[in-house]
Amino acid sequence: MEKKINKKTEPTREKPRLNVYIAHSGLCSRRKADELIAQGEITVNHGIIRHAGYQVQDKDTVRYKKKVVKPGLIKTITLALNKPIGVITAAADDKHRATVMDLLDKKFKTRVYPIGRLDLNTSGLLLLTNDGELAHKLAHPKFNVQKVYQVTLNADLSDAHLERIKKGIRLTDGPIKVDLIHRGLQKYKAKVTVHSGRFRIVRRIFESLGYTVRKLDRINFAGITKRNLAEGQYRILTEQELALLKKI
Repeated sequence: MEKKINKKTEPTREKPRLNVYIAHSGLCSRRKADELIAQGEITVNHGIIRHAGYQVQDKDTVRYKKKVVKPGLIKTITLALNKPIGVITAAADDKHRATVMDLLDKKFKTRVYPIGRLDLNTSGLLLLTNDGELAHKLAHPKFNVQKVYQVTLNADLSDAHLERIKKGIRLTDGPIKVDLIHRGLQKYKAKVTVHSGRFRIVRRIFESLGYTVRKLDRINFAGITKRNLAEGQYRILTEQELALLKKI
């Protein structure tokens, strides 16, 4: 008698949430997608959907302002930019101050947006992208993405304060512990690695101990460096760098 073979059925692939689907298209970040959905700017099969968790079906057509939105339709691109002091991390500024977008070549037509922020008085590496899912991953606290800063203080960092920072200190919004800290040969300089995205966290650590931060420069973000990038310059990330980011 012929033996009947039971074929394993393939697991059903989970349909993407609407906000994730939009982010994958390169239209905007996942957070911005949430806003567009809540504002009724997104339609599915010509009907407004205001629920970010709606699962997009294979037969669905998603649109933003009558334009079809679909993963893969927009070529994604990610830039590394060396932000100077005095430049705003924003697409536009109502006070007409210089923004990071002003640093891009006028011939650069692809719309990108910053991943996270650097303060007005902080210089260094900033990533910009139109890959919404990558932006979400690098900005979300749960992924513990590390950032490395070069800090210049108004006075030598004491042994006691160095040890306190290593062990962790308490700020007004809770405790904080750096991932790594190395004091330089010039004791008023230090290299600090953190994964926290809390507001002005590196400055506040040193200010809480009585120091003034004279210069703060981000030199590494998620393994990407600003090496060979002069202030105000940018470059497109290599395939190897993108592969590194996508492993996070």
